[in-house]
Amino acid sequence: MHDKVVITGMGTVNPLGLSLQESWNNAINGVSGLGPITLFDPKGYRVQHACEVKDFTPGNYIDVRQARRMDRFQQFASAAAQEAIEHSGIEITEDESGRIGVIVSSAIGGLKAIADNLEVLREKGPRRVSPFVVPMLMSNGAAGLISIDNNIKGPSFSVASACASGADGLGIAWSLIRAGVIDAAISGGSDAVVTEVAVAAFDRLGALSTSDPTEKGAPRPFDISRDGFVIGEGSAIMILEREDRAIQRGANILAELAGYGSTADAFHITAPSEGGIGGSKAIKIAMDTAQIDTDEIDYINAHGTGTQLNDPAETKGIKSVFGDLAYEIPISSTKSMTGHMMGTTAALEAIFSVQAIRENVLPPTINLVEPDPECDLDYVPNVAREANVSAVVSNAFGFGGHNAVLVVKEYK
Repeated sequence: MHDKVVITGMGTVNPLGLSLQESWNNAINGVSGLGPITLFDPKGYRVQHACEVKDFTPGNYIDVRQARRMDRFQQFASAAAQEAIEHSGIEITEDESGRIGVIVSSAIGGLKAIADNLEVLREKGPRRVSPFVVPMLMSNGAAGLISIDNNIKGPSFSVASACASGADGLGIAWSLIRAGVIDAAISGGSDAVVTEVAVAAFDRLGALSTSDPTEKGAPRPFDISRDGFVIGEGSAIMILEREDRAIQRGANILAELAGYGSTADAFHITAPSEGGIGGSKAIKIAMDTAQIDTDEIDYINAHGTGTQLNDPAETKGIKSVFGDLAYEIPISSTKSMTGHMMGTTAALEAIFSVQAIRENVLPPTINLVEPDPECDLDYVPNVAREANVSAVVSNAFGFGGHNAVLVVKEYK
């Protein structure tokens, strides 16, 4: 019998806000994080909009000198981890520091640091490249810095599984706690890829929305007129603990992270498997590990990217797991508001799943005007909905054929 893994703290900076409460308030009010790109000059790009983190001042969270030696994704992670630790009230003593892990994922790492220093290399030569560029570009840099800042000496690393990274990081942390390797973990995801090269590359791949968002809004998950995702950035962090440890220290337990499923499509490097088979298998595994039946799921937070291939495949995958019940389970894509934050998104969606349980409110899928006939389920269009929520499935699928699914339950 495995110990329960419970969630005792959460923190985030993302396009909807610089804190957990601000982000959740905006999510349930259907606020879009979309805006014109400001982090670089997008002149000449087909894509002019992104979901950027707004009004973020690193010096509010980190020593200014240290912040200059960190990539933006690391700055985000440090800020989100601070909020999560404070929210949890967890104390990291010297005696316990080796029993706490830091698993903070990044799909891409310090892409801005790489791009900036390549430009310096070309214009000014090799001796002008920053001596800090290596720690800035490392995808494990956020995890390492959080460990250093908080004197945490247990396992510390990053999981990279593209857009499933945040969920896989939480799932690995969950697995390590259940296996008795650690007693608690700081876990989630962080990415900051609103950069020239990333926007150009994803556009060339045909993955980004290029339509004028002032006309129909963007992104538009499950809508007949959807034309791709909107690139975003941010960090989302959870504090996970073994149940008895959390109870012993008098923690406020927010929810239970009850299940995790991970599969590979083994099909295509960017397209989902036909019929969403890989994703549906991950859902089944997550529900099996959570020891929960299909009729007990009250809400699904969808991967819901707004791409032509993902939305119908995910819909088919959900149907294959839930059968006729799929038509009764509300589903929403919060990426319609946050954009796609790469490795961060799944971790933020897990946070939103916890909030849905705690407040019995389902965040909406905004910009959904005319559903695709192939996407015929209940996607909570445009307006949040009150509902009794005890158990949630949170889906995350990534390029490379990675599928990661979490089950979050009301703590009892």
